Amino acid sequence: MKYRSLGDGGPKVSAIGLGCMGMGGTYGAVDQTEAIKAVHAAIDAGVTLIDTAECYGPIKVNQDGSSDLFGYENELLVGEALEGHRDKVVLCTKIGFEHDGNGRRIGQNASAAHLKGAVDGCLSRLRTDVIDVLYLHRADPNVEIEETVGAMSELVREGKVRFLGLSEANQEQIDRAGAVHTIVVQQSEYSLWEREVENGEIEFCRARGIALVPFAPLGRGFLAGNAKPAESYPANDYRRLEPRLQKGNYEANMAIANAVKEMASERGLSPAQLAIAWLVNQDVIPIPGAERVDWALENAAAADVELTKDDLKRLDEIAPKGKTAGPRWGGKWAEQIDK
Repeated sequence: MKYRSLGDGGPKVSAIGLGCMGMGGTYGAVDQTEAIKAVHAAIDAGVTLIDTAECYGPIKVNQDGSSDLFGYENELLVGEALEGHRDKVVLCTKIGFEHDGNGRRIGQNASAAHLKGAVDGCLSRLRTDVIDVLYLHRADPNVEIEETVGAMSELVREGKVRFLGLSEANQEQIDRAGAVHTIVVQQSEYSLWEREVENGEIEFCRARGIALVPFAPLGRGFLAGNAKPAESYPANDYRRLEPRLQKGNYEANMAIANAVKEMASERGLSPAQLAIAWLVNQDVIPIPGAERVDWALENAAAADVELTKDDLKRLDEIAPKGKTAGPRWGGKWAEQIDK
C-alpha cells in the first residue's frame, strides 16, 4: 500500500480509502456481518482512511419518484467494525443535515447550535472520543459558512475533532471556510465517468494545500462492471434514481464501462482496479466502497498498479471529459450543490 498526506499538515493516509456509504443500505440490503469483515480486510491490506457520514443509511424511493433517506445506521456499523481497530485508521464522518426521531433526513442544518449536538451523536455511534476528519457534508444555503466552520473549529479546540474538510464545496466556499480554520481536504465526485473536477477544482485545491478525496470512484458500480438499468434496482436502492442509469443514458454509458472492462482484462486486472489505479495516478485519494471481503482486497490492491503513459492516454480516449450521458445528480439531490 502507498501512503500520502491528507493535505498540508493533515494526517498520513493510505493512497486508497474505504467509502462505507453502501454498507448502510443506501444501495439496498447489505449483509452486515460480511460488511464488517470487509472493513477488517481493508485494514489488514493497509487501508487507513475510513469514510462515513451521519446521514448514510437506508433509502426509500416513493412511487412519485421522491425519496426518503434514513441516517445513523452506517455510523453504527462503522463504530462496531472499528472496535479494537480504532487506532489503526483515520476516521472521517460528515455533518450538516437534520434528522427526525426515526433518523429520517428532513433537511440541511449546518447552524452552530445544531452541529455541536450532531457531532456528539456521531461520536457515540462511532464509539470513539475523537473524529479524525470532520466534513461539512454540504454548505447550508441558510447559514453563513463562517458560522458553520467556526463551530467546527471549536470542536477541534475541544479535542472532539482533529481536522476539518468540506464536501462538494465551491471555490468561494472553500476560501471563506479556510479563512476561519485550516481545511485539509475537499471531497468531490471524480472518476473516469465524472471528470468535471479537472476543470479547475483540482488545481484550486492543490494551490491551497487541500487534498482531493474522490467519492463514487467507480461510478456507483458502473466502472466495476456490475451496473444495471435504473429500473432493475429495488425501491430501497439509490441507483434507481441515478440519472446516468436511466433509459437512454444507461445504454450510452455502457460503451465506457465495456471499454474499461476490455482494457482491464488485457492487463489482468478487474475493471474496478483499473478505474481506481487511474485515480491514484491523478494524485488524489479515492474511497471506493466494498461491502464484501473480496471487493475490499481487490480495491486495496489497485494502489500498487502501475499505469504507463500509453495506458493513461488510452483511458483518456475511452472516457474523455464530458462523454458521460446524463447529469450526475437529479431532483433535490442536485439542489444541494452550488458549483
